This record gives sequence, C-alpha cells and structure tokens, in this order.
Amino acid sequence: PIGFFGASAASPPPQTSPSRRNMASENPYEGRKALVTGITGQDGSYLTEFLLEKGYEVHGIIRRSSSFNTGRIDHIYRDQHETGVKLYLHYGDLTDSTNLVHIISEVQPDEVYNLGAMSHVKVSFEMSEYTAEADGVGTLRLLNAIRSCGLETKCRFYQASTSELYGKVQEIPQTETTPFYPRSPYGVAKQYAFWMLVNYREAYNMFLV
Repeated sequence: PIGFFGASAASPPPQTSPSRRNMASENPYEGRKALVTGITGQDGSYLTEFLLEKGYEVHGIIRRSSSFNTGRIDHIYRDQHETGVKLYLHYGDLTDSTNLVHIISEVQPDEVYNLGAMSHVKVSFEMSEYTAEADGVGTLRLLNAIRSCGLETKCRFYQASTSELYGKVQEIPQTETTPFYPRSPYGVAKQYAFWMLVNYREAYNMFLV
C-alpha cells in the first residue's frame, strides 16, 4: 500500500540512513506500462487518473471518429510531443485483431485493462452481432495478441465484467457460486469472455482476472 507521509513543521524530520531514504523514495510502479481499452468511458478515465498518479505510463485505445471523443480525459491528456508525457492514445478497435497485435507489440504492456465494450443492454439486441464481436470475441483477440507478442508470462490482464451475467437471477442475493443465466446478447458476450479467461488461465498459466 502507498500512503502519504509528512512531518510536523514544529519538529525536524526523523533521521534515516541513506539506504532507507533510497528505499522510501523508490516508486514500485514507476516505469510500468498499462494498456486501457475503453479509456474514454467513465471507468476508463477514472482508472487512467489513478494509474498516472501511481506513476504508470498509460496507453489507451480509442476508436477513430470524426469527432475527437476524449471529453473525460481532456484534463489529463497532453500533446504527445511534449516532454514528460505519460498518457498516449492509439487508434484501434476490439474487432480488429491485426490492429490489437500491432498496439500490444509496440506498447509491450505490463498490464492490460479491458474496459471497452458495447455495454447498452437494449442496444445489444439491435446490434447483437457487433456486441458479440466486440465484447466476446474482442476479449479473445486481446488474449491472443498478448500470446502472439510473447507476453503471456509478463502481462497481467483485467476483464471488466457485469451483473448481466446473472440476468434471470437464480437466487437472491447472488454469490460467487450463483449460476449464470444471461438474458441479453450483451450478457451472453460477457459470459463468453468470462469463460475464455478461465480457459486461457488454466491452459497457458496467464495472469487473468
């Protein structure tokens, strides 16, 4: 855990040896790279703020559009040609495996946070195929990209899930052993992603949560 430490202005700071001072000043997160999908969403923007405060270099994947949809991260985004920049954006899409391999190969992330999704339950019925491609198979594409780049033993992967996995709830309250019963294309796609993580974790000993 990292906390904030300070000393009273009325008393001198405690004396410590040089080795202890060096240990205290070291940041275990400095130099670590995180790749965030869905970085322009609410959760993605808060996560990015948190990681930057910890000292991470953060890379985000955004979809190409005619309008630069970065409103939630404009306050922390700086021109990438400036010095000391720690937030970088890459055009990409969870439906494009070649693009994902290119980004992961270039970034070489220590951690991947998959928050990107078509997450509107009602719209998922109207865009069921796209929802399956982005939310379900998109997760598989990320896992395969990590493996293709030889990062399966280095890179940790976080998958954002949803209560929609339970859909037609089988018991109240739900527990970790409550059976899944998704009732929307969105929920089904997220269940597919869930089981792909289980299988890749067991098959390839990857760090997936």
